[in-house]
Amino acid sequence: MAEKKIGLHTIKLKNPPSILSTATIVGPKEGEGPLKDYFDIVLEDDLFGEKSWEKAESKMLREAVRLAMNKINLSPDQVDYFFAGDLLNQIISSSFAARELGIPFFGLYGACSTLTEAMSLAAMMVDGGFADITIAATSSHFSSAERQFRFPLEHGNQRPPTSQWTVTGAGAVVLGSKGGGPYITYITTGRVVDFGIKDANNMGAAMAPAAADTILRHLKDTGFTAADYDLIMTGDLAKIGREIAADIIKQNGYDITTKFTDAGIEIFDLTTQDVHAGGSGCGCSASVFGGYIYKQLINGNLNRIMIVSTGALLSPTSTQQGESIPGIAHAITIERSIMP
Repeated sequence: MAEKKIGLHTIKLKNPPSILSTATIVGPKEGEGPLKDYFDIVLEDDLFGEKSWEKAESKMLREAVRLAMNKINLSPDQVDYFFAGDLLNQIISSSFAARELGIPFFGLYGACSTLTEAMSLAAMMVDGGFADITIAATSSHFSSAERQFRFPLEHGNQRPPTSQWTVTGAGAVVLGSKGGGPYITYITTGRVVDFGIKDANNMGAAMAPAAADTILRHLKDTGFTAADYDLIMTGDLAKIGREIAADIIKQNGYDITTKFTDAGIEIFDLTTQDVHAGGSGCGCSASVFGGYIYKQLINGNLNRIMIVSTGALLSPTSTQQGESIPGIAHAITIERSIMP
């Protein structure tokens, strides 16, 4: 049995890496939402001075990483590994950003679960002694995602009430073997869960079973309950998916309702911003965690949290072939301080 493994699917890090800095960049719509004061940069327009939305997304990711490094006077040569991914084909936002940054790069695809997937791997690399400094980052863009997964914006199609608004945003997290916290202490890796949902406009319902599965396994492995956490936040289940996940978890003996929120609910005002069920996209949990949540940890308003980014593992090809939408969710525990 691996010495750091507890229960069936969770690891407890013996040398928990510290989060040294974060950075977030979001689009104009996100900058009009309730968390507007917590983002580092709010773009004036979603092209970010580029000729295409795809180029703009890659630039957001690249500049978020640079900003996170600049905050702690870190140069690319001091970073051992860069873990990143996005929603676009062949993760071009991340790989093109890595081309400019020149940091050894692990490209990931976990759809909207990519933030905590990247943070999990980056943390394990530091904990295992293979790196001193790593960076985890991800991004999404409303217009590039719509063009790839649904319909071009010029089509003007109607969006059903279950649909979510892909966040235009990027977030970067720098982890180090030395630092004063907050620390990543536990990791529960997700399993692919598929309840047979085929509606690409109902992503929250498609991902909710995977989120519930990971949270339940985390709680069983660690022995924790909701009372042990100040906050449990999923990535982008939004309003509908959050309700489904909370119900599944409650049916299995755990009531997390009072501690449970979702980044897709927090980033927009659901009553005034016409986003239907809420936000989604890799940049959703990345910008909410890297901005608002991280600042709450630093300020002492939160002490122990669980972040569970959630992903729908579909592609245009699988949708066109009538396939269902598998989901995955990765959980990490972050603690403001740890006992020696």
